[in-house]
Amino acid sequence: MTKPVLAVTLGDPAGIGPEITAKTLAAPEATDTARPLAVGDAPVLRRAIEVLGLDAEVNAVSSVADAKFEPGTIDILDLGIAPGDLPWGEVNATAGKAAVAAIEEATRAALRGEVDAVVTSPINKESIWAAGSKHLGHTEMLGELTGSDRFNTMFWVRGLRIFFATRHLSLRQAVEQITRPNIEHAIREAYTALRVFGNESPRLAVAALNPHGGEGGKFGDEEIVAIAPAVEAAKADGLDVAGPIPADSVFHQGLEGRYDGVLSLYHDQGHIASKTVDFHGTVSVTVGLPILRTSVDHGTAFDIAGTGRAEHGTMVAAFRAAVDLAPYAPRLREAYPGR
Repeated sequence: MTKPVLAVTLGDPAGIGPEITAKTLAAPEATDTARPLAVGDAPVLRRAIEVLGLDAEVNAVSSVADAKFEPGTIDILDLGIAPGDLPWGEVNATAGKAAVAAIEEATRAALRGEVDAVVTSPINKESIWAAGSKHLGHTEMLGELTGSDRFNTMFWVRGLRIFFATRHLSLRQAVEQITRPNIEHAIREAYTALRVFGNESPRLAVAALNPHGGEGGKFGDEEIVAIAPAVEAAKADGLDVAGPIPADSVFHQGLEGRYDGVLSLYHDQGHIASKTVDFHGTVSVTVGLPILRTSVDHGTAFDIAGTGRAEHGTMVAAFRAAVDLAPYAPRLREAYPGR
């Protein structure tokens, strides 16, 4: 089989993104399993290589077709925005502009079919806002770029897929969104994603919101009025869905193999579970887009940027996930055509 072409963004130039990208793409495995192309600024990548003491050449190109994809060389689609001397670990509008431009260029290449997947390094929200972006982060930006309004996050950890009924909301706002229509919609979107990524007959569990699943209404009635009815409606349509299952056990059950996916009801419910069991092995996959996008699940780590101490295991995991999931990219275009 032809090795997939992966566009790997550098993320915020002042954060650890350039370092973890350089470490990952300089390793022999990168060109053994894929055709990797960094997207960002060549001076930023060269600085990261110097900090890390890597033995790697940088090949700056202006198009995907110009990349060499050779061992010992890191090809980069050079955008010419950020210099190689930006202060490490600081919010910076130029860094934010460069991070946004890399996402935009990688996404356009995927939409054109020039790359099979996009793998993203972390960005800093304050920096992209300083550069004029109105988005909360990668996912919202990708939704606009691809014309999708179905975008959501799927965490992939040790074979288990974790979905989110709500994401970037305060806990109070998230609880207000736990309604029967919203949970029914989240169940169907999660089930669709499981099928798109190869689970033809998936088993999905829905987490409870309240301790002990609400104890029959004593600890809250969301399970009674919203979650259980949504699960029953999905089951009536032939979906293999269970729940609500207390959140202190449902993720463990999923990791044991009882379920292929778990629907988490709010951001930290699923994040804490996945990152506790395997912080460096948890991969974020954006579902609902017509392109494949995987990502690290951590931030820019400004406190250690430029020191060479950044752990790149999460980027390796995101890169490997993109290789594994690349064969499903045509299914994404069919299931989520965008506007």
